[in-house]
Amino acid sequence: MIRFITGLLFAVGLTGAASAQSSYNIQPGDTLQVEVLEDSNLNRSVLVLPDGSISFPLAGSIKAGGRSVDAVAKTLSSEMASNFAVEPTVLVSVASLAPKTPRTALEPDLMNVYVVGEVNEPGRKEVLPGTRLLQFLAESGGLSPFAAEKRIQLRRVDPQSGQETVYRFNYRTMGGTDSISGTTVLAPGDVIVVPERRLFE
Repeated sequence: MIRFITGLLFAVGLTGAASAQSSYNIQPGDTLQVEVLEDSNLNRSVLVLPDGSISFPLAGSIKAGGRSVDAVAKTLSSEMASNFAVEPTVLVSVASLAPKTPRTALEPDLMNVYVVGEVNEPGRKEVLPGTRLLQFLAESGGLSPFAAEKRIQLRRVDPQSGQETVYRFNYRTMGGTDSISGTTVLAPGDVIVVPERRLFE
């Protein structure tokens, strides 16, 4: 009786865990934990192959990719039924997700932008294309208390001619007749120079 109650509680616990994952569609590369209550010798972790299939004793190869854990459990139970007096109770859960696809396959390549001077985190930064000047300053930890806020420079070298152009940025006005805008989009290799403010500046 104790064994029966323990097994029942174990089954209820596993069923609850499976329900929490019932809306997830299994993906190739995921690892599934399969439990057969009538025969613990069959319990194991199985890898979802690139074609979306899994292989399991007494059931052979079945499709798992794109399906829910509940659907896979029902298929396994049905396929193994001929080997049991009654159709077995099969519980399936996702033990681990497929390794994350490398960033370069999903996101644009990062670009190097440099910042020197009076910022809290100077140095080379890897940022996404489309990053704007003000966003970049925020990623650099913001300006230090000694920054010359009106004389920030954006120094950009033309990759074809090698000629450097210096743009001035006034952090206080965020633009104006003598300043580029804080929304200026940065380019690879840009250098941001934040000078130290002068006395009474």
